[in-house]
Amino acid sequence: MKGLRRFRKLIPFLVLGAVLIMAGAADAQVMPKLTIGIDQAKSPQEASVTLQIVFLMTILTLAPGILMLMTPFTRIAVVFGFLKRALGAQTVPPNQVIMGLSLILTWFVMQPQITEINDKALQPYLAQQIGYKEALDLGMKPMRQFMLRQCGENELAVMIRISKGPRPAKADDIPNAVLIPAFVMSEMKTAFIIGFLIYLPFLVIDMVVASILMSLGMMMLPPVMVSLPLKLILFVLVDGWTLVTQGLVSSFR
Repeated sequence: MKGLRRFRKLIPFLVLGAVLIMAGAADAQVMPKLTIGIDQAKSPQEASVTLQIVFLMTILTLAPGILMLMTPFTRIAVVFGFLKRALGAQTVPPNQVIMGLSLILTWFVMQPQITEINDKALQPYLAQQIGYKEALDLGMKPMRQFMLRQCGENELAVMIRISKGPRPAKADDIPNAVLIPAFVMSEMKTAFIIGFLIYLPFLVIDMVVASILMSLGMMMLPPVMVSLPLKLILFVLVDGWTLVTQGLVSSFR
């Protein structure tokens, strides 16, 4: 309370100092000015740089969607979500930790593709050895190879049939508009299968604890209060985080 009172006494002095600083800046005519507008480019190079900046900002805006739809992030995040619910700890670990771990594992799994994109697409483009279209094609190639390895045949066939396009003769003929949704569907299917296998032993513990409490006549005691410590102990004893992480990383072909 004393600290709060002292802070309140300092507020008028802080406000007065801010006003004096702004007044001094106004007298010195150094107030910042922000202008946004469209002007005529004096050379083709200026227009090219502007378009590149707009393109880069668009890529940065779409980066979260690209990360979720074209990388292992979807499978990893869904599996960790199933694991959290199976344990019964609704707030532990926090969602920020789960998402951070998913991002780190995504980067780990995609390390070969990231290295290839950097060596064959990004660095030659920055060195002005290739154009941006060729850089996009070279950068997309390892991503397509990764998605094709993970994509299931049924999901791919369904998306090709839904697209009503010509049947591709080879894998390179599959358009990205067909490959990406098929990849996401395959990732969700695989994640649900892994999540079910993780959920099953914890479900057995919940059923056993509920049956024991029912037979003892302790119906007023919530089963989760007894099963949660048992599940945590079991998960720690079997080194669950290591097993789940190893299984997830190994599940990618």
